[in-house]
Amino acid sequence: MTASAAVSSSRIFIVSGPGGVGKGTIVNALVDRDPRLWLSRSWTTRAQRPGERDTAYVFTDRAAFEQRIEAGGFLEWTNFLGNYYGTPLPEPLEGRDVVLEIEVDGARQVKALHPEAVLIFVLPPSREEQQRRLRGRGDPEDKVDQRLQKAVDEEPVGLAIANHVVVNDDLERTVAEMMDIIRQHRSAD
Repeated sequence: MTASAAVSSSRIFIVSGPGGVGKGTIVNALVDRDPRLWLSRSWTTRAQRPGERDTAYVFTDRAAFEQRIEAGGFLEWTNFLGNYYGTPLPEPLEGRDVVLEIEVDGARQVKALHPEAVLIFVLPPSREEQQRRLRGRGDPEDKVDQRLQKAVDEEPVGLAIANHVVVNDDLERTVAEMMDIIRQHRSAD
């Protein structure tokens, strides 16, 4: 499920974690605050949620997604709860680092191709809060249950491959902690 291609000399920061931990909100805040970060917008075949930004994903159909797979156009891709999700091969601007907001399977794939990538694994403060967030974003009840079960399976994998683990119990504190992690890795070069 991976495409072998060289990603530029930019650093790769992966933000991953189960559904409902706030990955999208966190990544948007990071990109807004750090002009050196470039977000690679993921593709998906799932339907856009009510009220979800048009820029949350590149929303596409199965045929277009499968054509891009055949063409080797994804850094990673996966089938998650019946829908495709994938990260197109990044083409960041010079001098900017790539940030990927991806599911655990995709993070595992990227780490296999790019072991130097920094994986920040995000956890919810509790399963109850994760459930509340999933419902709050408009997921149907059956998808909430599927995502919660998937989280139980994903968390041990994510924790095993993560460079850093952050609990998103307060957005401002979480973003500040992740900015510190990014600065630490940049200063280590």
